[in-house]
Amino acid sequence: MAERILVLPLKAVYLREIRDGVKPFEYRLQTDYWRKRLIGHDFDGIELKLGYPARGDTERRLCRPWRGFQRQTITHPHFGPSPVEVFAIRVNEDV
Repeated sequence: MAERILVLPLKAVYLREIRDGVKPFEYRLQTDYWRKRLIGHDFDGIELKLGYPARGDTERRLCRPWRGFQRQTITHPHFGPSPVEVFAIRVNEDV
C-alpha cells in the first residue's frame, strides 16, 4: 500500500522557521476543506514544500513524520486581526 503523505505548500518564511526548528505547528483554518482532509485520517508523513518545486528540488522540500494535529484558537497576521479557529498540524518536536 502506498504511503499517505499530507502535502502542505508554504511561503518561504514559514518553511525556514520549520526547517530551523522555531515553528512547531503549521496552521490551516478550520474550513470544510481541511476538516475533510484531516479529521478521521492518518498519514505516514508530511511533505512541506516552498510553493510547487520540481520533483528533484530537495532545497525547497521538508519531509516530517506525521505527529497529528490539534485544534487551536490563534491570532496571526496571516489570518487577520481577529482570533480564528485553526488546525495546528505538528511539524516539529516540542520547541
